[in-house]
Amino acid sequence: MKKDYYAILGVSTNATSDEIKKAFRKLAHQHHPDKEGGDATKFKEANEAYQVLSDDGKRKKYDQFGADFDKYGGGSHGHSWEDYAQQSGFGFNNGVEFDMSDLGEMFGDMFGFGGGRRSSQQSRGANLQLELAIDFREAAFGEKKDVRFSRQVSCVQCAGTGAEKGSPRPTCKPCNGSGQVVTIKRSIFGAMQTASPCAPCKGTGTIIEKSCKECHGEGRTRKDVMLSVSIPAGIDDGETIRLRGEGDTGQHGMPSGDLFIRMRVKPDKRFVRQGADLYCTVPLKITDSILGATIPIDTLDGEVDMKVPAGTKSGTQFRLANLGVHYLNKNGRGSLIAQVDVAPPKSLYKKQKELLEQLKKEGL
Repeated sequence: MKKDYYAILGVSTNATSDEIKKAFRKLAHQHHPDKEGGDATKFKEANEAYQVLSDDGKRKKYDQFGADFDKYGGGSHGHSWEDYAQQSGFGFNNGVEFDMSDLGEMFGDMFGFGGGRRSSQQSRGANLQLELAIDFREAAFGEKKDVRFSRQVSCVQCAGTGAEKGSPRPTCKPCNGSGQVVTIKRSIFGAMQTASPCAPCKGTGTIIEKSCKECHGEGRTRKDVMLSVSIPAGIDDGETIRLRGEGDTGQHGMPSGDLFIRMRVKPDKRFVRQGADLYCTVPLKITDSILGATIPIDTLDGEVDMKVPAGTKSGTQFRLANLGVHYLNKNGRGSLIAQVDVAPPKSLYKKQKELLEQLKKEGL
């Protein structure tokens, strides 16, 4: 059965190379088997389609011969994702685990919160995630907050080497101290040279004869840390701050992971936020709605006076510029939209009733 590669990638038949590449990246991000909720079958289909449509020669034959594409030597028959992955040095069926961040530009940082499998050799530090509760006003204007969390840090006892202090560190013979082992594989694409961390020395180039008692050769220990975080003005509930290098320390000199802080903004009883604008309801007396008045209203900046013209109806909205929330990462503020609510009094004195009866007689 002929597969519609364009439909699989979700692009038109006249899609550009960039559009095809962008579509494949999106599907790879969504369906990769190592990602939670991934779909191996859909991932393979997307990869197969991309292998054909990203190659001008194969794409031309596919467009020309359609269902007979394989007969003319242009198909991707026999080139499954496993083949492609092994040729690229990222196989996941040959017992070698990998860090998804190593896929670089092709898949991007798909596991923003440290997802995916860890390398069995030295590895980049894991990304960490935590939530931080802040007040409504702190989100509107920005604030500095101290956060406490646990993370892997470089072992003080062995300075991150993993070896007992003063113990010998002979050069690793299999890799001659380079920390990498180069292998050459032959495939339909020709000879593929890949470099992988040396297993005996875990990519360090030296052998640990006596492991550090503190970290047991890991080079890292877990520790509670305190970090001062600058919360930008205008951040909203559910949004995330990324602090590069503040996650777990990497092994043996590898880069540290990142810290992601998701904001939980406490609601305010007075205001409802929509973007940078704030909405509030202001009670208005009947007499003020008829005659007009200047009334005080609450804002994030304190109490201000708002002028209500004569004849204002219930539900009328007034926009007060620059009294909303700061725009995130740029200058300026939103507005405060105050909606007046004209409601009749719950009870009236005798004199008030008499005055209203008089007004009623006069046709008001």
